[in-house]
Amino acid sequence: MTPVRAVVVMGVAGCGKSTVASLLAERLGWDLLEGDSLHPAANVERMGAGTPLTDEDRAPWLAAIASWMDERLSAGRPVVVTCSALTRRYRDVLRRDDVAFLHLTGSSELLAQRLAAREHHFMKAGMLQSQLDLLEPPGAGERHVTLDIGATPAALADRASAALALPTS
Repeated sequence: MTPVRAVVVMGVAGCGKSTVASLLAERLGWDLLEGDSLHPAANVERMGAGTPLTDEDRAPWLAAIASWMDERLSAGRPVVVTCSALTRRYRDVLRRDDVAFLHLTGSSELLAQRLAAREHHFMKAGMLQSQLDLLEPPGAGERHVTLDIGATPAALADRASAALALPTS
């Protein structure tokens, strides 16, 4: 099996993608992309207004993330990326032989609590249910690890590293 050179930390809003991805990237010495930073302004406005994104809205965003990944991987620079990647067809845009998905999951109650505690984020707590409804957890034929967010972010980063046989920096 091809060694993992890219980890896409995925899941619904509030699962801790940014925190876990940051820890993982730091530990590995890999480049980090906060996928939300590549959302077009129109997407941010829609989500800020509480309107879920459509497949059409997500397409250029996913393409931008894939392009960012390809540039770095082609230059020999492994990456950690945050991206909700809620459906298999979204993950297909990001999938490569050396990409693994780290799916962070938790109870809807815990996710809602985390979102309610957020300040200054465009993703509103009221949109959680739309993401949960859309979510297709990774399955057969998808290189992935699923971890419950009940553990600390540091423990999640450790478990992901071990499960994906990631190198240490």
